[in-house]
Parts: sequence; C-alpha cells; structure tokens
Amino acid sequence: MNMGNKISGGVGMRKGFLVVLMLAIILSLYGCGANVASDHFLRQDVQLGFIKKVAVLPFTNHTKEQFIAERAREITITQVLSMGLFDVVDKGIVDSVLREEAIDPGAPLDKLTLRRLGQRLGVQAFILGSVDNMEESRRGSFSYPEFTLSLRLVEAKTSMVIWQSTGHGSGYSVLGRLFGLSAKDSFQVMVRVVRKMLSTIPAGAQS
Repeated sequence: MNMGNKISGGVGMRKGFLVVLMLAIILSLYGCGANVASDHFLRQDVQLGFIKKVAVLPFTNHTKEQFIAERAREITITQVLSMGLFDVVDKGIVDSVLREEAIDPGAPLDKLTLRRLGQRLGVQAFILGSVDNMEESRRGSFSYPEFTLSLRLVEAKTSMVIWQSTGHGSGYSVLGRLFGLSAKDSFQVMVRVVRKMLSTIPAGAQS
C-alpha cells in the first residue's frame, strides 16, 4: 500500500469514527432526555424523619383511561421503595382495610377517617394522588403520550399536607421526530414523571 492510500484510509476511518460518535451522542441524548416538568410544595416547619411508613391510597382518575390511576399508583409504590424514601404498606392490605371501613377508592377523607386509617395501618402518613391527564398527542406524523399527575404527602394524625407536587411529562422528542425514532411509551413517561416528583422529597427523609 502506498502512502496516499494509507492517508486516505486513515481519513476514512476518522470520518467513520466521527459518524459513529455523533450517532452515539444523539442516541444517548434521546435515551436520557425527558420531557418532564414538575412543581412542588414542601412544608418547611416539619421534619420528615418521623415518617417511617406510608400507605399509598387509591388514586383519583380524571381521565378516560380506565386503569391509568391504578397503574400510576403501582408505579408510585415501586418508586417510593426503590428510592428508599419510606416503607410502604402492602397495597392489598390497604385496599382490604378500605373495604372494611366502607370507603370508596378515591373518595374524600376527613380528618377522623385519616387518623383511624393511620392507626389501623400503622403509618405516619399517606400518599394520595390524582391522574389529571393521560392522552395520545400528535405533531405531524409523530405521536406521543402525555401524562399529568398530582401527589401529596399527608400526615395521618393531623391531615396536614406536608408535601405536594404536580408533574407533567410527554414522550415527545425533537431528535425522535427528526430521526424517525419511536416516542417514549406511556409507561416510560409515567416512571420519569413520578421519579422527578418524588425526588423533591428531601433525601434521607427517614434519618
């Protein structure tokens, strides 16, 4: 091989490497990027260390998706545990106690009822939630899910709201639309929204 071929071969390899590198960066940005926004309130005069265990009550569903509230509740339970925020009472036990108390899922709960449920379940607080939006949106030929959720952490004894957050996420991606990549599905969007919201609860809340 002469010198010219070696040089042209080296240039070609470098160009190929740059193309692969650029594609890797694009795919990485697509995979890590999340169209998620959230806002939250945290009561400053309350230390969360007293909350060791919570019960995640059935979520209210404000959408036309029949099972979306239950899916959001399951994801929230999983993320609370995986993020090490609090221990969580088994969902089946919670639902059983609600049935015994003749409380409809998602029904408003007064102070006395919350206190009684807290005693029966052995929890210091509840996580309540509502799914406010779940729909499939479209930009041109690119379709993607949109999801909006509200969560609040309520003390069992006083019914005081300690923390509250509203989050919105979508599967839309500029890179996905430009390069014909699939949008994030509804499950991926929901997980990202829930994690973003829960991350605003101070780390080491149990300490």
